[in-house]
Amino acid sequence: MHRPDEEASERKLEIELRNGPALPSKLIDKVKGQWVELNPMNERLVRKDAGAKQDAERLRKQDVILGILLDEAQAGRLYTTMQLAETFENKAGLGSKHTIRERLSVLSTKGFVKFLRDASAFGFAKTRSRFGYLCVEAMEFGAGETVDPVTGEVTQSARPVHPSHYKCPQSGVCLEVENPAVWVYPDGLNDDQTHMSEA
Repeated sequence: MHRPDEEASERKLEIELRNGPALPSKLIDKVKGQWVELNPMNERLVRKDAGAKQDAERLRKQDVILGILLDEAQAGRLYTTMQLAETFENKAGLGSKHTIRERLSVLSTKGFVKFLRDASAFGFAKTRSRFGYLCVEAMEFGAGETVDPVTGEVTQSARPVHPSHYKCPQSGVCLEVENPAVWVYPDGLNDDQTHMSEA
């Protein structure tokens, strides 16, 4: 057993036999205290470092996009996919509007981004966008607290933004959310997180 990449946790198990043909090597990793065989088809064979950098860049862009959506909603702004892509083109290291739209498409398929079709409660007109306004988990519209200068009363002015629709990960069709107050992710797309399925 050896570790092909010192920075990765996976190990390669080589089995040598003296009295028969060699067995194929196995890629294994420890998951929850147990050794588990990994699918070798998922292992990068070529340009591992470049692939890891691209994966890290995709994760960075994901975090930036989700952060922008949260911050903009707190500032009283909601966006459709195209509006966000055009507004933040070449900002925060996100790249072109096409790159942003592709990332948003992936994020909506994975359940990180959902949609609000009717944003009239927040003062926004109906949109002709295919899906609607972008919505992320724990999104709030408006400032957090307002203090009345005369009475000193503190009021909560932030309102939660709940999705009304989501993108079906199998067909790409826009479907209605069953319970807008509960954020759920499609099964199998976010194995590193523990969330319920959209069904």
